[in-house]
Amino acid sequence: MVGLKEELLKSIWHAFTALDLDRSGKVSKSQLKVLSHNLCTVLNVPHDPVALEEHFRDDDEGPVSNQGYMPYLNKFILEKVQGNFDKVEFNRMCWTLCAKKNLSKSPLLISDEDAFKVWVIFNFLSEDKYPLIIVPEEIEYLLKKITEAMGAGWQQEQFDHYKIALNTSREGLSAWELIDLIGSGQFSKGMDRQTVSMAINEVFNELILDVLKQGYMLKKGHKRKNWMERWFVLKPNIISYYVSEDLKDKKGDIILDGNCCVEALPDKDGKKCLFLIKCLDKTFEISASDKKKKQEWIQAIQSTVNLLRAGSPPPHKEARQKRKELRQKLLAEQEELERQMKELQAANENKQKELETVRKQLEAAAARAAEEEKKRLQTQVELQDRFSLELEREKMVRQKMEEQVAQKSSELEQYLQRVRELEEMYKQLQEALEDEKQARQDEETVRKLQARLLEEETAKRAELEKWHLQQQQTIQMTEAEKQELENQRMMKEQALQVAMQQLKQLELERKEALEQYEEVKKKLETAANNTKSWKDKVAHHEGLIRLIEPGSKNPHFITNWGPAAFTEAELEERQRSWKGKKATSE
Repeated sequence: MVGLKEELLKSIWHAFTALDLDRSGKVSKSQLKVLSHNLCTVLNVPHDPVALEEHFRDDDEGPVSNQGYMPYLNKFILEKVQGNFDKVEFNRMCWTLCAKKNLSKSPLLISDEDAFKVWVIFNFLSEDKYPLIIVPEEIEYLLKKITEAMGAGWQQEQFDHYKIALNTSREGLSAWELIDLIGSGQFSKGMDRQTVSMAINEVFNELILDVLKQGYMLKKGHKRKNWMERWFVLKPNIISYYVSEDLKDKKGDIILDGNCCVEALPDKDGKKCLFLIKCLDKTFEISASDKKKKQEWIQAIQSTVNLLRAGSPPPHKEARQKRKELRQKLLAEQEELERQMKELQAANENKQKELETVRKQLEAAAARAAEEEKKRLQTQVELQDRFSLELEREKMVRQKMEEQVAQKSSELEQYLQRVRELEEMYKQLQEALEDEKQARQDEETVRKLQARLLEEETAKRAELEKWHLQQQQTIQMTEAEKQELENQRMMKEQALQVAMQQLKQLELERKEALEQYEEVKKKLETAANNTKSWKDKVAHHEGLIRLIEPGSKNPHFITNWGPAAFTEAELEERQRSWKGKKATSE
């Protein structure tokens, strides 16, 4: 809202400064009422005439005093603006109030409508300070945009000459001077009025109406699925499409946001250069006139969606902000440079003063130095005479000292010779002592070695004696063990012979047992056959049915004759009979 307020204030400033002044040099209250009412109407702000009367009460504080029009404008109008108004109508109202008074009377190569659009563009590109001006950098930017829209080449050298002439006289141009510059045709030579008008309109659409791209394309309907030619206008958050480029009959809008996307489609149904715009609620199929237009529209729509996702302003507004920041940075650097130059100049002046003071001090010091030099020379002559006498005296003293030194040197040489001889003798004595010491150490080592060898020989002898005794004992024990082992071997051989005899006896017994087993087996088979034949005979004579007689209370036995065939006593009698027969047969 701060940026919108600044843009509105620029147009209102033109309208306000165009109002007539009364005899006291102030704007009349009636004109301010009309201006306020018109502003509230075009900005869709509720008009409050009571607040206006209360603000401009009849006292000494008029509209241009501290309690003047700007506080009322900010509080009761601009702070209530919501952005739901027609910017072109607002600018046209302000233009109507100021154009007649300020527009040049000389003939121009542009129409009043084009002059209005240049005036609105001026408000967009001008600096945020009053009175409003457009700086040379923004003039160059605008003229380049118009030249490119006309399809002409930019004349940089011509503008550089104009810029140099402009910088020598002022910082920039007012809105009316900019209109005169463009209307004079100085930078559009060779172009007709219609081409210039179309170029101004194109720049106006881009910078003021935020038109990023526009042109004819075919759109597929959502209900009847037919293809209709429409005039499409791309803005930062919407794509509007109309019946024609006069923008009178609007057919619909495509609302853009960060969730939208655009995709290229293959040719189908006889339509070429197709692409698709996907939104949350709808999808739009569009056909461009050729592949170049298709690619341009896809890139433009995708760039717009990317800006919406990033929350960035339109490219021309972002570029304007960057140019302003760059100018502010350059201005700050220039001011800093000027400040440093002033500081350097002040420091230079201080240095000059200091140098002048030093020069005077040096002149005074030079005069003092000349006087001191004269005194020094005089003193030097006196000192040279005195030094000559002292030098002669020192030469005599030095000769005596040299003679004494020569004598002392001779004595010292003799003393040193004696010392060297004594040192040589001392070294020989040291060597003799070392030899004697080494001989004693060798003798002691040999003696210790002999003693150790004797001890080792004694130990070996004792060990050998011990081994001899152990060997004798071992031989004796070996003989006894050998005799004992021989006895054990004899006993084991005897036991083995006995065991072999027993084994043979057991083998004979086993054979006898097998023969007996075979005989018993044959007898048992014979007995079984006899028993079977006997049972058959009994069954033949007595039949299969036996009478049931009361038996004893003892438990019944089950035999091959059936349950309760025998009593316990009968069974025992039969067992004894069978055993007797078996013993007889054996």
